Amino acid sequence: MTTTLYPSFSILLVDDEPDWLYAISISLERAGITNILTCSDSREAPRILADNSVGVVLLDLTMPHLSGEELLCRISEEHPEVTVIVVSGLNQLETAVNCMRSGAFDYYVKTSEEQRIVKGVLRAVREQELQRENREMRRRILYDRLEHPEAFGAIITGDKGMRSIFQYLEAVAGSTQPILVTGESGVGKELVVRALHELSGRKGELVAVNVAGLDDVMVADTLFGHLKGAFTGAGEARRGMVEQAGEGTLFLDEIGDLGLASQVKLLRLLQESEYYPIGSDRPRRMRARVVVATHQDLAARQAAGQFRKDLYYRLRTHHVHIPPLRQRKGDIPLLLDHFLEQASREFGKKKPTVPKELPVLLAAYDFPGNVRELKAMVCDAVGTHRGGVLSMESFIKAFGEPGAHGAPAQAAAPDANPFFGLERLPGFTEVIDLLVAEAVRRAEGNQSNAARLLGVSQPTLSKRLKHTRS
Repeated sequence: MTTTLYPSFSILLVDDEPDWLYAISISLERAGITNILTCSDSREAPRILADNSVGVVLLDLTMPHLSGEELLCRISEEHPEVTVIVVSGLNQLETAVNCMRSGAFDYYVKTSEEQRIVKGVLRAVREQELQRENREMRRRILYDRLEHPEAFGAIITGDKGMRSIFQYLEAVAGSTQPILVTGESGVGKELVVRALHELSGRKGELVAVNVAGLDDVMVADTLFGHLKGAFTGAGEARRGMVEQAGEGTLFLDEIGDLGLASQVKLLRLLQESEYYPIGSDRPRRMRARVVVATHQDLAARQAAGQFRKDLYYRLRTHHVHIPPLRQRKGDIPLLLDHFLEQASREFGKKKPTVPKELPVLLAAYDFPGNVRELKAMVCDAVGTHRGGVLSMESFIKAFGEPGAHGAPAQAAAPDANPFFGLERLPGFTEVIDLLVAEAVRRAEGNQSNAARLLGVSQPTLSKRLKHTRS
């Protein structure tokens, strides 16, 4: 089984001491850095940089032939996009300052604790990944194109905002950092995650876990697994979802419902990329990429003390917000046609003809359940369909009472009241005429739909219109 190298770019170690190169390579591999190049002759470093995709250089200062300071200057001039970390055997402030002025990302003393150097490299890798993703994002937006539109085939949309989201997903798909997907229930967050996994090209599977309702013990057992005999009833060892995901994608849904104790475990998993199965004292390495989703406002939960601040900022390294259907109503006709075809196949029926009033009626509805609600409406309508033109009755029934999908007047905030703050209140008749005219405009002249928007019968509206014209 081949293992994917991490990161996608190489880490070049330049030092004239082979023993130190070997030792630091082992330490980096233990931390998950596997894409490593070593160079014990500094004169070879420029050629290695030219022939390979190097993102980070760990550079010793004191070397024969070509000194570290000279090589640092060359890298800064010829490869300004490469991140350089300087390592020296001497703890000299002046030298460190000069290196930073020459473009070094960081400076460490060799006698320092080795883990500090490893953490510095990990930080440089994350910085390099973000820089590359930002450059890729700018390029895609500049040319306004999708390189892999087939990955989004399951998401029915013609909305420009959704297209921008797709471009962003293409740009960050190769990242190893977490991605937060937010949006109301029913907007299609799972479809977005599946597209993201396909774009990533990761060798492992997409493993989904809904963490809502799981207590701390269940979360640990579900994610990390357990050893045989770890607790009463653990007759066999159990692989956790992290291990099952392998080098794929671990999708944690409803992350906003995760308890505070479990949030600590998830934070450590993301920071250290390692975990302990229940009953084990030997850590295992996480190779999967973590994607989380929620319909909740994590920023508000964090401010209320219900979600850890450090975990919140860690999760939203990359953030995608899927807009509700009411904000992309141009997608309603596309989705309606798609769900009609889908439901007709499921029921073994001929695709029904859509009455011209139906798209107008749907466009006037807020769809609190979003795309999922529209799909359920269409499925119910096709299920009861008997032939010919599709009946609108099941849709009207799903909307509830006329006007029920609008906000009640008494619940509106003062600044949402169109009359709030007016010096002169319009007369009662004037208000009714304006309201009727707006309903007819939204219904595109269809009196039946306009009447439904107003919560009155069609004869009542017709009578009012005749009165207005006279």
